[in-house]
Amino acid sequence: MATRLLIALGAVLSLVTALLVHTAPAHADTGFRVSDGRLVDAAGNDFVIRGVSHAHTWYPQETGALADIKSLGANTVRVVLSSGQRWTENSAADVAAVVADCKANRLICMLEVHDTTGYGDQDGAATLDQAVDYWLRVQDAVEGEEDHVLVNIGNEPFGNDAATNQNWASATGEAINRLRDAGFDHTLVVDAPNWGQDWSGTMRDNAQGVFDADPDANTVFSVHMYGVYQQESTVVSYLEHFTDAGLPLIVGEFGIDHSDGNPDEDAIMAHTERLGLGYIGWSWSGNGSPVEYLDMVEGFDVDSLTPWGERIFHGPDGIAETSVEAPVYGGPGEPTDPPTEEPTDPPTEQPTDPAGDCGAEYRVTNRWHDGFQGEVTVTAATDITGWTVTWTAGAGEAVGHAWNATVSSSGSAVTAVNAPYNGALDAGESTSFGFTGTHGGTLSAPALSCSA
Repeated sequence: MATRLLIALGAVLSLVTALLVHTAPAHADTGFRVSDGRLVDAAGNDFVIRGVSHAHTWYPQETGALADIKSLGANTVRVVLSSGQRWTENSAADVAAVVADCKANRLICMLEVHDTTGYGDQDGAATLDQAVDYWLRVQDAVEGEEDHVLVNIGNEPFGNDAATNQNWASATGEAINRLRDAGFDHTLVVDAPNWGQDWSGTMRDNAQGVFDADPDANTVFSVHMYGVYQQESTVVSYLEHFTDAGLPLIVGEFGIDHSDGNPDEDAIMAHTERLGLGYIGWSWSGNGSPVEYLDMVEGFDVDSLTPWGERIFHGPDGIAETSVEAPVYGGPGEPTDPPTEEPTDPPTEQPTDPAGDCGAEYRVTNRWHDGFQGEVTVTAATDITGWTVTWTAGAGEAVGHAWNATVSSSGSAVTAVNAPYNGALDAGESTSFGFTGTHGGTLSAPALSCSA
C-alpha cells in the first residue's frame, strides 16, 4: 500500500511539473521532432526507423560495419557507447567520428549509453544522472546534428527491482530536463525499465507524464521485446496502447530468441509495420556466449548472414522490404539539409585527374574549432580491381578515424587503400571514403595521386 501511495504521489508531482515547464518557451524546431505521436523530420516528413544495433564500444576496430549495415537496406543504426562506468569511455572525438560515419553512409545515428543497463540489479551499472553527465561531456560532437542524430539517453536504465523502478518516471524526466537545460535540441529516446521490457507497465503507465515534462515535447519511448513478448496478443496490446494514446514508441531492441523466452519476432515486425512504428534489431555482430544466435552476421562479415540476419533483413516486413531512407539523405519527402555554407578556408576540392587508371577528388565536408571531416571520391578511368590514394597533409593537419578505406600516415604523407568491398570499379564508376582529422587553424587543398 505504501508503494502504491508513493507511485500515486510521484504521478501527481510529474503532472504538476509538466504544467510548470509548459510555461517556459520551447526550443526552436530543428532536426527530428515528435508531431501527433509520430517521429518526423524538420520538414514534417514522417520517418519510420528500420535499423540494427552495432556494438561500437566493444568493437571499435570494425569500421566497415556501418557501410555493411547500410548495404542491406537499413535507414538507422543504433550505436553502443560507454560512459566509462563499466567499459572504456568513448571520447567526444570518437563520437564525432561515429556521427560522421553515419552521415557518410546515409544512416540516421541513434547513439546510446550502455553502462546504465540493469541499474538496481547489475553491479556497477550507471545511473541516468551519470549518463547525462556523459552526454554533456560529448555535447560538442553532436551539437548541430539534430537532423542526423537521435540521443538514446541510457540503455535499459533500470532492472527488475521494484523499489528502484518506482523512480523511473522521475529519473527519466530529470534526465530529459537536464539535457534540455544544457541545450540539447535533439529528439531524445528513453528506454523502459525491467531491462527494457516493461513487464511491470511502469513506462506504459507513466509515459504521458514523462512526455509532458519535456519542454520540447520531443521524446520517443523505447521498449525492448524479448521473452516477455512471446505472444502476439502481448505485442499488439503494448504497441496499441501507445498508438491509441498518441504517444511515440519504437521497439528499440528485439531478437529471434532469448534466454528468458522466445519472442514473436514475426508479430513484432508485422505489427510495427501495420502501425507505422520503428524497430531496431539486436544486433549486427559480436554477441558472446550463450547468445551468439543474436548475431545477424558471422564475424562482422556482411556476406555471412545468420538465420536472424536473413529474417530481419530479407524476411516479411523486414528491413529490405519496409525501410525508407531518411529524407535528409534524399529519401521520399523534402530534403532538409541546408545549403552548404560559404567556405572560410582556401578551396578544399581538387578535380578528378582523368589520366592514369583512376582519379580522386578531395573535399572538406565539415569543420569545427580544431577538427574537420573530409571525403575523397575515387573514379576509375579503366576497369580496376583496387586503388590507392596518397596526398600530403597541410601544416598542422592530421588524419584520424576513417571509414570505407584503410588510411595510414607517416609524417605528413597520407595513404588510403580501398576496403575489401569497394576496390573493384568499372571504368567511370566511383566510390568514396571519409575520415576525420585535426587542424591548426587552416585547412589545405592537397593534390591527390590515385593509382590502381
